Amino acid sequence: MEFCQRLREIRNAKEKKQREVAEYLNVNIRTYQLYEEGKNEPSIQKLIALADYFQVTLDQLVGRADW
Repeated sequence: MEFCQRLREIRNAKEKKQREVAEYLNVNIRTYQLYEEGKNEPSIQKLIALADYFQVTLDQLVGRADW
């Protein structure tokens, strides 16, 4: 599974809105949407923040391990 698909799957499972995640990351909503569309990738700092926010490991977030 690609990162963008995993990100959307985790966000939906955690019942969070795109806007909530974007605000947490301190990025524009469109920037976050591009992550989920696979048209842009977050920096390592944003990946770590996403993993913390969703309470998953980086491996789980990027699809290297089941979550």
